[in-house]
Amino acid sequence: MTTLVKGDKAPDFSAKDQNGNVHSLADYKGKKIVLFFYPKANTPGCTAEACDLRDNFSRFQDNHYEIIGVSADNEKAQFKFKEKFDLPFPLLADEDKSVISAFGVWGPKKFMGKEYDGIHRTTFIIDENGIIENVISDVKTKVHATQILDN
Repeated sequence: MTTLVKGDKAPDFSAKDQNGNVHSLADYKGKKIVLFFYPKANTPGCTAEACDLRDNFSRFQDNHYEIIGVSADNEKAQFKFKEKFDLPFPLLADEDKSVISAFGVWGPKKFMGKEYDGIHRTTFIIDENGIIENVISDVKTKVHATQILDN
């Protein structure tokens, strides 16, 4: 779905997290980022993915990664999701889909025979200089940390 590939400059972004704090790409200059896009807070696949990243959070810290989740949910939904599952990373509430669109992860999907537009579960690994190191579009929700760290 996305046209971004390894070696591309990551699109600049700016969005509020679950607490109303604004995060932008510039805030993370000099740090490696795992930017993961998920369809909807509190759904089974998204919960499995977020909890796997949570359960492996110390491994990400050991490898100097910051983790940021993004969906089109509002701040309240993101707050509840983060609190319910004790997620140690920010969740951006991209209601206007500006970040989602910049990374090209919004588009037609099919589920149980129905077609609709939605977020394609995708993770971008971004280096300290804002360059995309990897794009994971075939996300395995229950072992996503391994997909990222053992790559």
